[in-house]
Order: sequence, then C-alpha cells, then structure tokens
Amino acid sequence: MVGLMGLIIGIILGVIFNVNIPDQFSPYMSVAILACLDSVFGAVRASLSKNFQPDIFISGFFGNALLAAALAYLGDKLGVPIYLAAVIVFGGRLFDNFAIVRRLLLEKIKSRG
Repeated sequence: MVGLMGLIIGIILGVIFNVNIPDQFSPYMSVAILACLDSVFGAVRASLSKNFQPDIFISGFFGNALLAAALAYLGDKLGVPIYLAAVIVFGGRLFDNFAIVRRLLLEKIKSRG
C-alpha cells in the first residue's frame, strides 16, 4: 500500500506543480518512470501476497530508476537505442505484475462472497 500511496501522491504533486522536462531528457525520464511504475506494481503485488518489505521496495524503486536511466544514457552515448530494451523489459514486467495483482484481487473478492 505504501507504493500505491506514493504513486497517488506523486500524481497529485505532478498535477499541482507544472514540471517541464526538456526534450533531450525525455528518453531517460520515460524509462525511469516505467521502472518506478514496475516497482510500484511489484509492491502492490507483494502487499497482496503478504510479503511486502519496505526496504526492498525503496531500494528497488530508486535502483531500477537509476539503472534504467543510466542504461538509456549509455545507449545514447554509444548511439544505440538501449532504452528500448529497458522499455520492453519493464513494460513486460509491469503487465505481468498487473496481471498477478488482478488475479489476487479477484481471488480475494471470490473468497469473501
């Protein structure tokens, strides 16, 4: 639930404060945001599975974002669009985590009824 609350607070702050990111940083930010969303959905999944650990979430959240941005930067310097690989990997993980969260929520709803 900590991850979901952080996501909601981040969205609210993003709407309130008009933050403009320069175009040259958009590949890095998009990959970093995708990596963070993957961590948030992983945290929701872990929370529903009753094995959420805040230290793992925080380290994964920032570690994934920094690693994804660093890979995008390295790819940019090498002239290779490495950020596309990160988008594919984190996008796939995001959908996997979402599918598992959905199944866990449906199981909880069925067990109550």
